[in-house]
Amino acid sequence: MKMKRTVTFYKTEDGKSPVKDFLDSLPGKVVQKVTWVLSLLEDLDIVPSSYFKKLVGSEDIWECRIQFGSDAYRIFCFFEGNSVVVLTHGLVKKTQKTPKNEIERAEAYRREYLKRRGKI
Repeated sequence: MKMKRTVTFYKTEDGKSPVKDFLDSLPGKVVQKVTWVLSLLEDLDIVPSSYFKKLVGSEDIWECRIQFGSDAYRIFCFFEGNSVVVLTHGLVKKTQKTPKNEIERAEAYRREYLKRRGKI
C-alpha cells in the first residue's frame, strides 16, 4: 500500500503563517515550481534528495529544495507522525550554507507546534 503524505502549513499561536507569507512574496512561476515539488512530497514514497533533505545536526528539520533558474529556494518543515509534513517558513538561498538562525527558527516553530498539540 502506498503511503500518502499530507503537506500542511504551520501557523503561529496568533494565526499567522510564515510559509504562506513567503509563498505570497514569490513570483508566480516560482510558486508553480514550489507547488510541483510539494506534490512530489505528497505522492512519492521516496523523494529525491535534490528536492527534500533532512538537515544534518538539526532537531528533525527537513528542507524542501526548489531550484528556479539561478535561484535556490528553501522551505523548512518537519514531520508530525509519519505522514504529515508541516511547512514552517521559507527563504531565498544566497549562500552555500543554510543560515543557522533559519534552522533554529524552524526548530523553535516545531517545538512550539508540538507543545500546543501536547506531543512534548
